[in-house]
Amino acid sequence: MKTKHGGWREEYRQDEEHDAYALRKKPPEPTRCPGCGAVFTAGRWTWKAAPADAHELICPACHRIRDRYPAGYVRLSGAFFDAHRDEILRLIRHCEEREKAEHPLERIMAIEDVDGGTQVTTTGIHLARVIGEAVQAAYKGDADFQYNREDKLLRVNWSR
Repeated sequence: MKTKHGGWREEYRQDEEHDAYALRKKPPEPTRCPGCGAVFTAGRWTWKAAPADAHELICPACHRIRDRYPAGYVRLSGAFFDAHRDEILRLIRHCEEREKAEHPLERIMAIEDVDGGTQVTTTGIHLARVIGEAVQAAYKGDADFQYNREDKLLRVNWSR
């Protein structure tokens, strides 16, 4: 909904934002997360060293981990997965290392055996998508990506 001046009304933007873990405003710079050590500087979270006088605030990823509230779910199943589980999980860990180095808020929360397969939970939808695409590209099989825009949640189901 536009106002007479062409700008978006503040209420509309707030209604569109449903991610309880997204910060409502930028923290002061620099801010260090006491949980993981990530530093908010130059408008983003990084792995730079924090100065001694940095503010402290739990980052959104550590907040999700503490609350056990993932943004991404990757479910892996099938006879091929069972036979190549360790190899596929190494690929998944490599995806996390690569993404986390550049984007500190993208992390694996847990890798758990669930009924009929294995489930990987992530702090962000981006990492879940990267994992799903990497497994699909490397091993083919059937992949299904379901994004829930309202909850900012991605579910990936892969089987082979």
